[in-house]
Amino acid sequence: MTGMQQADVAAAIQDGRAVLGIELGSTRIKACLVLADDPSTVLAVGSHAWENRFVERLWTYTLEDVWTGLQAAYADLVADVRRTHGVGLDRLGAIGVSAMMHGYLAFDESGELLTAFRTWRNTNTDRAAAVLSELFGANIPLRWSVAHLYQAVLDEEPHIPDVRFLTTLAGYVHFRLTGRKVLGIGDASGMFPIDPATRDYDLGMIEKFDRLVADRAYGLHVSDLLPEVLVAGQPAGELTAEGAALLDPSGALQPGAVFCPPEGDAGTGMVATCSVAPRTGNVSAGTSIFAMVVLERPLQRVHHELDVVATPAGDLVAMVHCNNGASELAAWVGLFERFAGVTGGELDADEVFEALFREALDGDPDAGGLLAYNHLAGEPIAGLTEGRPLFVRTPDSRFTLANFMRAQLYGVFGTLALGMRVLETEGVALDRMFAHGGIFRTAGVAQRFLAGAIGAPVAVGETASEGGAWGIAVLAAYLSAAGEADLDAYLRERVFGGADFAIVEPDPEDVPGFAAYLSRYRAGLAVEAAAVRAL
Repeated sequence: MTGMQQADVAAAIQDGRAVLGIELGSTRIKACLVLADDPSTVLAVGSHAWENRFVERLWTYTLEDVWTGLQAAYADLVADVRRTHGVGLDRLGAIGVSAMMHGYLAFDESGELLTAFRTWRNTNTDRAAAVLSELFGANIPLRWSVAHLYQAVLDEEPHIPDVRFLTTLAGYVHFRLTGRKVLGIGDASGMFPIDPATRDYDLGMIEKFDRLVADRAYGLHVSDLLPEVLVAGQPAGELTAEGAALLDPSGALQPGAVFCPPEGDAGTGMVATCSVAPRTGNVSAGTSIFAMVVLERPLQRVHHELDVVATPAGDLVAMVHCNNGASELAAWVGLFERFAGVTGGELDADEVFEALFREALDGDPDAGGLLAYNHLAGEPIAGLTEGRPLFVRTPDSRFTLANFMRAQLYGVFGTLALGMRVLETEGVALDRMFAHGGIFRTAGVAQRFLAGAIGAPVAVGETASEGGAWGIAVLAAYLSAAGEADLDAYLRERVFGGADFAIVEPDPEDVPGFAAYLSRYRAGLAVEAAAVRAL
């Protein structure tokens, strides 16, 4: 803790100078506490595990799950504050909310949810995304909110005439805590295309959309439904008494904390890895995996593999978003953990991960001819509407534990690498890729394989496993410094100035090894597609 003793930290918390970041991820809701004047250090954390539900062929979470999960994560954080610093948590200086981007939350005039929350994971919007991509002359991914809206119009869903407000999960939580219908520009750019000149929704595309739906949904004007767009550093409301009671039913938390604009997990990942400037990028790995590369200029062509979104400050970003990340890898590690248990071993989950990841380092550069597909859900980049996790080998593959684990780790990066190869054709320069997420906790393993997959240095910092909850806490802390420095300078000088990053250069053998793996991976997608059809 920079220049502060434990007693000073406890006093700062009691004085209301602590800043809270909350992120609703795919499998965990995390809460992270930092100090407003020193956001580089995490003071306390809390978390709650949750899972999406597959209901009527759509991936969803209930709003009840949202609030019980948020309350549990916050209570866990408060307990950590008490345990670590010996004080309660009654007041906060600032708060930020982040969550999974995209998806569809549609509300009526009274604020009632009109249909189940449709998450980024759904791929039922293919017709709408195709029509909108052609109409706008820009790639509109299946998971974007406007694609969900137009698909509902095409399907003549009965709730459409009653829609008065659309938002993302972060925007919804922020609205309930503050009463403000706003969204950070990064998250907003996954709802509807952003004009980089105005840093607001693209008016020309709004007009095109309204004309498109005029016959099917009379009176529907998309600009009336979308949240107001804000950029990093702009205040976005205050915690209301109702919001404080929602977050902390114990009644201890007082209202009044200022909020930063709510952001998506992509934006907070950029902040958490100090990668908001051109020629920087980051990879965030969890249930999904995505890469963000900040652009020096607009892309020359439209690519279905690449989304164009924005940093929290509004700069253009090329995003490679994959619906499937490390979940299948975790399932295999869980299998080995169970095996260790039934044979009398006493390894915990972290120790099993560590042992298996270390074993992967002894695998062949091309994973011995083995292939692993992590597709639990559909994967648009790979042309899959549904997923079937597969492990595939030929009779002459070198089937060892080391190669098996390397193939599983390579498989996490497989679809991502397909998108990154497309980015290379645009001549986009990348000086360094920053990585965060639990998969990078075992030092030098997944990080090394990612460097080989993208052919660029990969940096991992101490906050790799904290991820977006810490990133949105930093954005909340930035509110008090926005008048003094832009976001990039603030991160480099105030947050990451003394940070240690472990940087791994691409291994000369891993680069061609992964290229060989990816060539087989691309060819084997036909097997994956056949599995979807047959099973």
